[in-house]
Amino acid sequence: MKRSERLVDMVKYLMDHPHTLIALPFFADRYDAAKSSISEDLTILRTTLANNRDGILETVAGAAGGVRYIPFMGKQAAMSFLRDLADRVENPDRILPGNFVYFSDILGSPQDLQNIGKLIATKYAFSKVDYVMTVETKGLTVAQAVSRFLNVPFVLVRRKPKITEGATISVNYVASSSERVEKMELAKRSLPSGSNVLIVDDFMRGGGTLTGMEELVKEFNCHVAGMAVLCESKYASRKVVDDYQSLIKIAEVDRNKKLIKVQTGNIVDQINFERFL
Repeated sequence: MKRSERLVDMVKYLMDHPHTLIALPFFADRYDAAKSSISEDLTILRTTLANNRDGILETVAGAAGGVRYIPFMGKQAAMSFLRDLADRVENPDRILPGNFVYFSDILGSPQDLQNIGKLIATKYAFSKVDYVMTVETKGLTVAQAVSRFLNVPFVLVRRKPKITEGATISVNYVASSSERVEKMELAKRSLPSGSNVLIVDDFMRGGGTLTGMEELVKEFNCHVAGMAVLCESKYASRKVVDDYQSLIKIAEVDRNKKLIKVQTGNIVDQINFERFL
């Protein structure tokens, strides 16, 4: 196999297996090449990925070592995506009755989901995350996108029991949007004790749903690795969560005036981009 062919296949394999430690002998056997040639190939890939702000190749020394591809989104690309996303959400045609905002097209767009997942995964690239958690239903695509780039499973919290999931653990929480006590539950088999769980959702008002998932994580004797949402909205009362990341923030919605004001969220300010250089 020519080096150019080898490099293309190597890039594809690494991107298909993010955050996975791969030993050099694996590539040497895969391409029937000397380890020295593989090392040279990886040096080329490491430089190219770093220059394009598209990921880093982390080297782990020792007999059990190898390389690990860590995808990330550079700061300039992140800001460009968030500004574009905010501009699109400001379209007054998105305003629904009750001053809700239409997001289904974004949550169904493969390109948007790729950027959303990659940006949240950038924030948690060096954190210990074993599972991504979200609540049905619209947070599902966000959780899938994040879990893809972190290469960990995602679990789906339900509001009503499903007989196909067996025994469940449930918690009650106060929904910020309605101030009513609601219930959510998760199958007992979903989370092993001691797991580190990243909680994500599509939308946050006061944070009641996030705190419900946080309590559910604790019921499984697991730990919350962090919380991230695609969009947060201005809330009349104080939010019940403080430590979270948002990609965009809706500052004002007025259906009568056909007005939506959208800002970029706080996620970029909470990422140490220098760590990827």
